[in-house]
Amino acid sequence: MERLIEGHKRFLAEVFPVKKSHFHLLSEGQTPAWLFITCADSRVVPDLILGTEPGDLFIARSIGNVVPITGQDVDGVTATIEYSVDVLKVRHAIVCGHSDCGAMKAALDRTSLADLPKARRWLDHVKMAFAYKQPLNPADGESAELASLIRGNVVAQLMNLHAQPSVARAEAAGRLTVHGWYYDILTGRIEEYDEKLKEFVPLAC
Repeated sequence: MERLIEGHKRFLAEVFPVKKSHFHLLSEGQTPAWLFITCADSRVVPDLILGTEPGDLFIARSIGNVVPITGQDVDGVTATIEYSVDVLKVRHAIVCGHSDCGAMKAALDRTSLADLPKARRWLDHVKMAFAYKQPLNPADGESAELASLIRGNVVAQLMNLHAQPSVARAEAAGRLTVHGWYYDILTGRIEEYDEKLKEFVPLAC
């Protein structure tokens, strides 16, 4: 805890004073342009990776960057999607998976979830990833099989995102664009899924 407390002290002493006017505006409301749906993995830090500031991203995190298929269950991810699209009017929605994803490792070996009933049930949402597995990429080395499934999960969750009622309405109205990304922790690079080509391509930089 001492590390967190010291970090907060530095924030109050060095960061907050410089951005005080920005935080003043944020204290009265938010107008994020992007909904960012990503994994709970501690190695994925959206503001660091994308150079964004407080107020820019509306973030939904869960193991496996899952977008549950709409049903009678209520969950935090789909509630976040609905709110961000219908109330905050975000202009882009991004599903971002990442390399070395523990959730997808568990999907490959379900025995690892034997003592984790809630996680096991949650990962039922990634079953369709196997249907969307991507071609093996030699650049992924020994992790090529896992990376193929992780990319497939991005595609599967992207399809689920399109199917969300709020998203479908916003897309039809031309006020929302959706994206599927794969972030590689080792290189720091992002690939985007091209829905026309049905393949991942380097994110234009």
